[in-house]
Amino acid sequence: MRDIDLLEFRAVKDEYFRHGHDSPLDHADRHDFEGLNYFPPNPDLVFTVPIEPGDGAEVQFPTSDDRVKTYHRKGRVNFEVGGQPAQLTLYSTGHPGYFIPFRDQTSGDTTYGAGRYLDVEPNGDGTVTVDFNYAYNPSCVYSDGYSCPLPPIENWLKVPIEAGEMMFGD
Repeated sequence: MRDIDLLEFRAVKDEYFRHGHDSPLDHADRHDFEGLNYFPPNPDLVFTVPIEPGDGAEVQFPTSDDRVKTYHRKGRVNFEVGGQPAQLTLYSTGHPGYFIPFRDQTSGDTTYGAGRYLDVEPNGDGTVTVDFNYAYNPSCVYSDGYSCPLPPIENWLKVPIEAGEMMFGD
């Protein structure tokens, strides 16, 4: 569970983007920056679900700048969105928690076309809470100086995830 609530989390993130010395925004973009675009909080897109063990296999992810990043498949979660089944694979980056890159039916429409990310922590009881309200855009959305992994096909959802960050800009 997060230490601060969602709206405070968003305000802190916007402030970091506006004034942080290592903000992903180019300096020229910070002057007129009024905040990121977000879907309204959606409690229906928060799921506490069991983690099915993964095979630990290495997965090569192509990136936004034609590089490759390697992650390990650590588990899988199943849930339903609007009565439709959905499944996501959880990856290890070598840091605590799990990395979930995903695309959904909002990608390229109201959200970034290549997909978004989630970082989640295990709950300690074999479950994880997947809260899509914290879904965020990759840093390469804001600047060309980043190498962002592209969500693998196994994490392309056939349902819309109308939560979290929306398309950047107008």
